[in-house]
Amino acid sequence: MASTTDDKPAPEPEKVAPPTEKAAPEMEKAAPPPEGPPRDRFVVVDVFLRLLLFACSVVAVVVMVTSKQTKMLGRLPVAPFSPVFKQAKFNHSPALIYFVAALSVAGLYSLITAAVSFLALLKPSCSTKMIAHFVIFDVLMLGIVAAAAGTAGGVAYIGYKGNSHVMWNKVCNVYDMFCHHVAASHGVSLVASVVLVLLVILSVYSLSKKIPK
Repeated sequence: MASTTDDKPAPEPEKVAPPTEKAAPEMEKAAPPPEGPPRDRFVVVDVFLRLLLFACSVVAVVVMVTSKQTKMLGRLPVAPFSPVFKQAKFNHSPALIYFVAALSVAGLYSLITAAVSFLALLKPSCSTKMIAHFVIFDVLMLGIVAAAAGTAGGVAYIGYKGNSHVMWNKVCNVYDMFCHHVAASHGVSLVASVVLVLLVILSVYSLSKKIPK
């Protein structure tokens, strides 16, 4: 008789279970969410400088507007010999009126552009067109503020030193408090001019970084 072992069927190969796809979703969950576009650090500096410009403009205007002093300059030469009082105010000089108007415009401008820059900080995709507009208006505002500071400086110098060639007498030896206010306001306006110069440089540099090379 033939052996029965030859009649046995061959063992089937073991079935290998297909690899589970659980690892892939777990890796996807473990991966950190994609970050948004990086915020431009120049925008942060831009917002800070514009707020500083606003503070300087407000201080300069407030100090100039409050520059008011009344002094007794003498008495009438006839009876009843009443004292003569004279008041010094900023609106007695067209140059100082222009100074107050220019710094007021600069303060309003800095507040509006600071808000625009803050919105650009929340939405980092700052457009090149907006930066180009900033450059144009910053240069324009720099010219206005620098002209105002120059006119106020000229008036302050005449008040402190006078001009012997044209017989303009100095008045700061009489209206000392008024002249101190004008000088302080003029000094703050110079700081505002420097801030505007920095804003122009920053805007031009930011614009150059966005231009494809």
